[in-house]
Amino acid sequence: MLDTIRHKACDQAIFCVVIAAVCPSTGFVMALFLAGLRGVDSEIVKAAQVNGATRPTIYRKIVIPSMRLVLFSVLLILCPITIKTLGLVIALTANGPGTLSSLPAIFMYTFSFNRGQFGMGAASSMMMLATVIAVFMPLLYLESTSTRNAA
Repeated sequence: MLDTIRHKACDQAIFCVVIAAVCPSTGFVMALFLAGLRGVDSEIVKAAQVNGATRPTIYRKIVIPSMRLVLFSVLLILCPITIKTLGLVIALTANGPGTLSSLPAIFMYTFSFNRGQFGMGAASSMMMLATVIAVFMPLLYLESTSTRNAA
């Protein structure tokens, strides 16, 4: 019985952190996507409708590829923000209950400042940086090659 109550509390803590992290950036992301949608050429969409394309096909073949730069920009802006959620997690859950709301940034902070093991904290921060680079370098490469091919 106590295990199920503890498990529900852990789920609620993580949902609380996710909701609090998503709310501030939602308006900005919506504004970017609205600007991207307004940049889609309406003549191409009308031509696809005349040719008999369904709405899902229009979105899959025309709208989403046209918004590739907007999606890349949103990912580029939001990924570092998600890594910097240390303050939010500590303020909302105090890294509890247990270690279920623990993040890599909390691991780095704990080892660096609470335990005094600055080498382990620096190594974990470098691993977080390497993860961000490993995610964004292929995306950046694909974006640069597609821009060169389009020009």
